Amino acid sequence: MSSIRMFHCRFSCRTAIRPWWPAALLGLLGLLAGGLPPAQAGTVEPIRIGSVLTLSGPGAALGEPELKTLQLYVERLNAAGGLLGRPLRLIHVDDGGELAKVDPAFRRLLDAERVDVLIGGTTSSASLAALPLVERAEVPFLSLAGSVLIVEPAKKWVFKTAHTDRMACDKVFADLRARGLTRVALLSEASGYGRSGRFQCLARAAASGVQVVLDDSHDPKEADFSAPLARIGASDAQALLVLGVGASSARITRAVHAAGLKLALYHTHSIGSKAFIEAAGDAAEGVRFPAAALIVAAQLPEADPQKRVALEYTQAYTAAYGGSVSTFGGHAYDALMQWAEAVRRAGSVEADAVRRALEATHGYVGTGGIVHYAPTDHLGLDATAFRMIEIRNGDWRLID
Repeated sequence: MSSIRMFHCRFSCRTAIRPWWPAALLGLLGLLAGGLPPAQAGTVEPIRIGSVLTLSGPGAALGEPELKTLQLYVERLNAAGGLLGRPLRLIHVDDGGELAKVDPAFRRLLDAERVDVLIGGTTSSASLAALPLVERAEVPFLSLAGSVLIVEPAKKWVFKTAHTDRMACDKVFADLRARGLTRVALLSEASGYGRSGRFQCLARAAASGVQVVLDDSHDPKEADFSAPLARIGASDAQALLVLGVGASSARITRAVHAAGLKLALYHTHSIGSKAFIEAAGDAAEGVRFPAAALIVAAQLPEADPQKRVALEYTQAYTAAYGGSVSTFGGHAYDALMQWAEAVRRAGSVEADAVRRALEATHGYVGTGGIVHYAPTDHLGLDATAFRMIEIRNGDWRLID
């Protein structure tokens, strides 16, 4: 049986001969993917990369840099000859931040497009919803979302490049203790990431020497936070940790500032974009959050092994698109580069060969940290992958 895979039989089988494609169509696909000479692209079937991202709605600030990064580096890989002598074709679908669109988006990529790898799931809700499909389809999936539940327990076909909510809780609690703050209020949004983060922080607080004095939640679409903020203000909390994704995080930050709450304000790595600072305005001043080294690359010590990688990505991304980088684009870069390296080591895009090569990744230096995968660890990052950042004068400053 050929190692070239075709998804069919509604997840019941995966191995079959791909249909013959006219050379003219293959040439067009290669040109769309970018970079390869027409003669080469016209004779070789492209490797298909499928991506479900949040490109519209409140989470668009996360998905947009992810897509731009994938487009940029697919083009660069193609300009360098592709992988295994084949061009790459990126096929992306916008889920609009709507859970109802996730299943059909992933099914389209798996069934109709017959992709060789999946990169995406901007949000935890999208990634978690895709897990059963991916596991049955037996296609490598590299998630870009934060919930630890995506990779715990370890799933055969699922890997993740974003730091986890559990890691964020631990980093925030450690910083609170260092500042002599032991009483914290939680405000989590009703989303996959918010719920998972709330659970992780509640579970980690006591062992971290921190007391959760108020545990509140909100609908990410709401604009009025007066009720939960009144409860937080009436508590004896010394700090507030917001667990959310996208535009609601900026709205909460503005509301905290307007209410005059004198609390140390923390978020998680979900605000690792200048879009948050722009949306929150002056209210962002003094906010602390854990994030990848990428966004403070220039502030890293020269001996830091991530500095070169992070600076090179920053220079490439800003030269192509302007503006600034975000942790979200970095997650996409790490996913694509880890997968590309696994394909090279496997010498094939056959699903299980690539999966095994991914699982054998050890010492990959990326924008998010230094990755060491194992059969029971498909995140491969430890606590050293997180840095504590503070927003000062509209920019990021490395604290720890």
